Amino acid sequence: ASVDAVKLPITRANGLNDQAKFTEAKISTFGKMQSLVASLQTAAGRLASVTGWNAVTASSSNDKAVSATAIGGTVETTFSVEVSALAKAQVSTSDALATGSTAGAGSLKIELGRWGSGNFTPGPGAALDIAVSATDTLSDIAGKINGANAGVTATIVTDLTGQRLMLRSKGTGEDAGFRVSVTDADNDLTDGAGLSRLANGLSTDPGANAAANAKARINGLFDVSSATNTFENAVAGVTFRAAEVTTAPVDITVVKDASLVKKNVEDFVVAYNAANQALNELTKYDKATGVGGLLQGDSTAVALQNQLRNVVQSMSSSTGPYQTLSSIGLGIIQGGDLSIDSAKLTEALKNPDAVKALFIGSDGNATTADGVAEKIKMTTSQLLDRKSVV
Repeated sequence: ASVDAVKLPITRANGLNDQAKFTEAKISTFGKMQSLVASLQTAAGRLASVTGWNAVTASSSNDKAVSATAIGGTVETTFSVEVSALAKAQVSTSDALATGSTAGAGSLKIELGRWGSGNFTPGPGAALDIAVSATDTLSDIAGKINGANAGVTATIVTDLTGQRLMLRSKGTGEDAGFRVSVTDADNDLTDGAGLSRLANGLSTDPGANAAANAKARINGLFDVSSATNTFENAVAGVTFRAAEVTTAPVDITVVKDASLVKKNVEDFVVAYNAANQALNELTKYDKATGVGGLLQGDSTAVALQNQLRNVVQSMSSSTGPYQTLSSIGLGIIQGGDLSIDSAKLTEALKNPDAVKALFIGSDGNATTADGVAEKIKMTTSQLLDRKSVV
């Protein structure tokens, strides 16, 4: 048996090499077991953490129009949302020039800010000047604007009347507006010639094409707005996103998410079984072949396995309906693995507070190791604090 290698004298043929290989194998085994115990500790830690039980999910009665998410710990609630307007970027278009013609020398000053009642209020950012030469076409001007990071995107639109310079703000919301001021080389903005031809459409109130906030009403009473189509602070813990103007209220519902808790339980079972199976393999003895595992008969390895099996069968201090893992469908099967009765676990998770008490204990927090998950986490931590786990 492989375990007998350690008993052989190093004076036998190749004995020293055999001893070295056996030692290397044990060192490698220690590393693997530490990794498995660490994975079990992590999995138990999720069930022992209060935040691991705060998962919620948000749903919408019309996800196509309004979708929603919620952060952990958000209070269960339902509210309605009506969207009256989506957030917009400003779009302004110049008068047409003959296709391919030059625009005229001068400069364009681009300011970011807000339009209101026909007036423009500049924002805090500095204006940006774009120099235009006498040989520049609208395409050349668009290239200069796009290369200047001016907060707007320039595009050329060609129709039956010629080419137009179309500018669109990069952001949305009322403060994402812009104004273009034209300085014509001939200093005459009224002669209908040169660069001043771009002023009409780019320098004036964009009207219906102005940048605008998204607007919504909550529970038919409270008006809210957002520079984007995402509303982050309107309802505590909930973010909802508008995709369409609604014709009827959309209900947003926030409930506790049992699916994440169930996955954490399933991940814990997988981690425990991996450690248990590794220990079974290391400590086994095959009577038929007379071959033992690398740690067969090793008292430390056997004690480790017993510790883990005892702690998963321990009782919680919970005063609710669940005190043991078996009470929620996690049973010990032949070989010491844990099995999951999915139907029983699902049914238990309909009472999430009681399942939480099983894993975290009657105090409902992680300050004392009186829940099953807390006990497992403490045991694995103590094992990992040693030089080796076997």
